[in-house]
Amino acid sequence: MYKDMLPVGSVVLLAGGTKRLMICGRIMTRKGEDKIYDYAGCLYPEGIMDSSRLYFFDRDEIETIFFIGFQDIEGLDFQREVLDGLGDLEVRDGKIQPKQ
Repeated sequence: MYKDMLPVGSVVLLAGGTKRLMICGRIMTRKGEDKIYDYAGCLYPEGIMDSSRLYFFDRDEIETIFFIGFQDIEGLDFQREVLDGLGDLEVRDGKIQPKQ
């Protein structure tokens, strides 16, 4: 379910969007919500100005990929060993956990 995710630092444009976003988090939820988003992003090139200006979105909302973020062996290992192996997830008590 979480295979082939873009790395942190990737820059994308969402469908219908006019401003690019830089991915700064993966597999995220908003406080008080039960939805799990593939990504959290901040405005590019501004960066994270404050936590209230994060944008949450899923991979199917990405229209254009402008840049794929930095990848090295540590990041590739994390993708393979952690993200690729995640099954179904849910939000319980405000935290993302494996679905029961």
